[in-house]
Amino acid sequence: MDDLAPATEAHVEQGETREPRVPVRMFALKDADTFVVADASGDILGAGDGFFHNDTRMLSRWRLLLGPAPPKLLSAAVAADDVFFTAHLSNQALPFPGGGVGPPGVLHVERKRFLWDERLYERVAIVNYSRDPVMVPLAFEFGADFHDMFEVRGARRRGRGVRRATVLEGRGVRFGYDGLDGLARTTVVAFSDTPARLSQGRAEFMYSLGPEGRLELYAEVGAPTDDTPSCERYRAAAARALLERRRTNRRGAKLSSSSRLFNAWLEKSRADVSLLVTATDWGPYPYAGIPWFSTAFGRDAVITAWQVLWLDPGLARGVLRYLAAHQAQETSAFRDSAPGKIMHETRKCEMANLGEVPFARYYGGVDTTPLFVALAGAYADRTGDYALIDELWPALTRAIGWVEQFEDGFIAYARGAASGLANQGWKDSEDSVFHKNGRFPPGPIALVEVQGYAYAAFLAMGGFARRRGDDEAAERWCAQAERVRDMVEARFWMEAEGFYGIAIDGEGRLCETLTSNPGHLLFTGLPSQARAKRVAERLLSKRFNSGWGLRTLAEGQARYNPMSYHNGSVWPHDTAICAAGLARYGERARVVQLMDELFETAANFDMRLPELFCGFPRTSGEPPVAYPVACLPQAWAAGSCFMMLQACLGLRIDGEHGRIELLSPHLPAGLDRLAIRHLEVGGRRVDLVLEAAGRTCEVHTRGEVDVSVI
Repeated sequence: MDDLAPATEAHVEQGETREPRVPVRMFALKDADTFVVADASGDILGAGDGFFHNDTRMLSRWRLLLGPAPPKLLSAAVAADDVFFTAHLSNQALPFPGGGVGPPGVLHVERKRFLWDERLYERVAIVNYSRDPVMVPLAFEFGADFHDMFEVRGARRRGRGVRRATVLEGRGVRFGYDGLDGLARTTVVAFSDTPARLSQGRAEFMYSLGPEGRLELYAEVGAPTDDTPSCERYRAAAARALLERRRTNRRGAKLSSSSRLFNAWLEKSRADVSLLVTATDWGPYPYAGIPWFSTAFGRDAVITAWQVLWLDPGLARGVLRYLAAHQAQETSAFRDSAPGKIMHETRKCEMANLGEVPFARYYGGVDTTPLFVALAGAYADRTGDYALIDELWPALTRAIGWVEQFEDGFIAYARGAASGLANQGWKDSEDSVFHKNGRFPPGPIALVEVQGYAYAAFLAMGGFARRRGDDEAAERWCAQAERVRDMVEARFWMEAEGFYGIAIDGEGRLCETLTSNPGHLLFTGLPSQARAKRVAERLLSKRFNSGWGLRTLAEGQARYNPMSYHNGSVWPHDTAICAAGLARYGERARVVQLMDELFETAANFDMRLPELFCGFPRTSGEPPVAYPVACLPQAWAAGSCFMMLQACLGLRIDGEHGRIELLSPHLPAGLDRLAIRHLEVGGRRVDLVLEAAGRTCEVHTRGEVDVSVI
């Protein structure tokens, strides 16, 4: 995502822990611009976890204790719809009334929490399963460091604002911070019961619980309110949160299959996309991922919207309108902006507001602008909604104008200031682009896949112009697309390798490294059929294919490291885009193989694909290896299964003419049946049922949409 992503340790306040925790055992919830990340016990210990709002950590410590120690973990999970987190815990030895020590394992402790309207709601329910009364010394430890997201990720600052004195308020405490950006930030921690003892960082409660007795304590964390936490407030807010999530989950077509486990993957992926989608003034917009990227990113949103376009084109509509509204209007080296460029990232935190980092609105993504135009073309094909294209036309022409400024060469990047991103494609870590011998190239750098996106963007603009009656512009843009194709084929192709190089550097030299980037080139349809076949053979070889998905860098290349961020790891969205490219050139059966690999990967990650995982080769009996600080969930990882499924089915939708084509459809491995219901095409709906029939499948339809199987 950006070059701070691999940071593993953040600066933490005195008294907070640096204990490392594996990301697959961390649990996240999100609502709009608020999210929480905690461990399996529900505790926040102040490393990369916390309760965040607008990229600021509003709560950095939140720990439950029974007596002197935390309760023992039994299990933890986020609900299938991503609304509730629940941890089941049990007590260690506790005192009996009148003396003595009670046995461990007699108290069941359930922590259940959710987010709604910028607040964290939590219920602690305890049941005594012993035959004797038990004293329950319950305590919460808490703290608020108000660290900026970039501080949490490891950035150091020369100065910070002023921490206000912590105020005790009877049933809770109030923390405050006056930022250098002039914004006052406040967090209140409040409880339904009055603590027996309350301090600036701890609330203690003492209960006596008889046999089979039950108690409930409610807590809220968020902005100040006059209301007191209670069962009624908890239930009312929970009902609203559930209703909103169900509304977002109902968007688009519905999928179901003959496999319960495959259905679980589809449902979890759909829920994760819905979790990350945030309502904006321009429509729904998928934030990139939790915890590091719970904000609007350009590239991630375009790709996520493209992944689900066939199911839910409304998401692409929201993304296109949002990005058009945030298009660059001026040139800034600090923000890497230029008129017409499409936004890479936006942040609302103190460091961004002050300009300590350029990410308040940052444009350092070389591919986002052509991707924006290409997505508009794909959206129009899918929906026939040319009214939106008319609305976006000024933004589209400005965007393609930025692309056209490179008319004498390839689209290339070089960051404008040291604070920006060194590499500005999707592999944007500092060490992701290099020559075959491992040497880093001088800029400006032209990435191979970006030229493919430009090719797709020019074709889209040519089609739009033709519809608008501007044949001259249509011919010019289509000619530019062909010119890009010819230049890529001439300059990036490596005949001896049967593959494309990753980039051309500022001295005109080809970086002859074998990476997954050419798979994106297949996605755009730029290569010839013969060359695409050779690229496919390479991508599907053991040097790229780990058995769990495609590596970003081929095994044996300089700088190859299966534990790296971009140099040998596996990114699900990258595998999905490559698979869609392979399907475009007829490699349907081999796409099924890749989908099977990602499905089995998801099964090892509780049906949720992480942002990335390590690229070690698959070994019998061993699961894929987690990447230590991967975002989970991540929008384009969650959307990958839908792009993969479309590639397996060879499904194309012509929204303008109300037609669906399925080109040599294959069902994913292990499925006998797949149903796609309420698929909207050209204002009408159709149901498709696909049933396995040998190496292909039979298709049954119900509705008024023309469906062709080829």
